[in-house]
Amino acid sequence: MTQSITLRRPDDWHLHLRDGAMLQGVLPETTRHFARAIIMPNLVPPVVTGAQAAAYRDRILAARPAGSGFEPLMTLYLTEGTDAADVAAAAASGLVKAVKLYPAGATTNSHSGVKDFAKVQGVLEKMAEIGLPLCLHGEVTDPSVDIFDREAVFIDTVLDPLRRRIPGLRVVMEHITTEEGVAYARAAGPDLAATITTHHLIINRNHILAGGIKPHYYCLPVAKREKHRLALRAAATSGEARFMLGTDSAPHVDALKEHACGCAGCFTATNTMPLLAHVFEEDGALDRLEAFSSLNGPAFYRLPVNETTITLVKHELPQTFPEKILTEAGPVTVFNPGFAVHWHVEA
Repeated sequence: MTQSITLRRPDDWHLHLRDGAMLQGVLPETTRHFARAIIMPNLVPPVVTGAQAAAYRDRILAARPAGSGFEPLMTLYLTEGTDAADVAAAAASGLVKAVKLYPAGATTNSHSGVKDFAKVQGVLEKMAEIGLPLCLHGEVTDPSVDIFDREAVFIDTVLDPLRRRIPGLRVVMEHITTEEGVAYARAAGPDLAATITTHHLIINRNHILAGGIKPHYYCLPVAKREKHRLALRAAATSGEARFMLGTDSAPHVDALKEHACGCAGCFTATNTMPLLAHVFEEDGALDRLEAFSSLNGPAFYRLPVNETTITLVKHELPQTFPEKILTEAGPVTVFNPGFAVHWHVEA
């Protein structure tokens, strides 16, 4: 008997689309299955003002495939010079749904990020006042802290003190990767949520390093030990409202991934939903996939759920995903889970 599941159309609460030729090439991979996405602002130069966010949104809308109703949900890149009034105006207009905080140097194109948190206190207080969420890349950048410990240290030394200083600030812990991240999210109140990526549910650090370096599994935050992956799986499949899908799908051309100093990011926009169906079925939680992918995010962001649906069908023959997406910027390798996937999104 054919197995199938119908869900409200999902949203992606953490997505990189880049710009120019890359945007043109990868956007259809998201619009095929997703209705909306929180768009990351770490372009070069970054999207700092409401006017820049509006211009970027226009470029995304112009790049949508014909007939697509995909809605980009825009964010602003927080810098130490960000104008609180501009943030408030962009939020009041409905254009901007969140502000993104990158600790300076934490990940791709984060060099304009925050070094001194005291310099963004006023902006964060205004965001708490108006209810605008702060999306956090949660890693310290202190070179004395081991890369596998940077999320846990960030929670203790930055995130928790920040939330105590600014009660009521609505925070999204993006792409959590550790037991500590799961535990902190679970212990918090309704002003804190966490996104979990597709790839962190599937790979641990051995997948990157054992038997030779696998550059297309390298991401930031880097995948951790197996115990952390299992904690993420348990959180994602729990149905708990605080956990939601944010793929952090991050396209880089192969030449920059397969490089002496390769870029961080896994490109999962193409196959996320079949991969999630596989994971949730393995964990006996298919009935909770809709909450993770389609319901919890809108609830936190105070948006309506999508009215349209998608149907996933399990076939006897495995799904065949493209190895690469060919863009005018260059080829982008699609995340390979390393196992057969029998779930398809029905056309």
